[in-house]
Amino acid sequence: MSTAGFDLRYVARLARLELAPEEESRFGPQFGSILDYFAKLKELNVSGLEPTAHPVPLVNVTRPDAVRPSLPQDEALRNAPAHAGGLFIVPKIVE
Repeated sequence: MSTAGFDLRYVARLARLELAPEEESRFGPQFGSILDYFAKLKELNVSGLEPTAHPVPLVNVTRPDAVRPSLPQDEALRNAPAHAGGLFIVPKIVE
């Protein structure tokens, strides 16, 4: 058995995938080319580069928090299917 075959089965097991033999023969070469590409990436000189979690800087696009008036409690509960004591009543989902 080739290393690529072992790696394919191992990765499939980690991903909780069941591959039929014909799928293994089809995906095996594709998986091998992916591993070959990773081997090429290992050859790059990355000394002096800082590790990053994302290739481009991310900027938070949410608005800043600001205190604003909210709905009165009666109006917030007006369309609730069930409420009591100023609270929403919802079905129990956790036993």
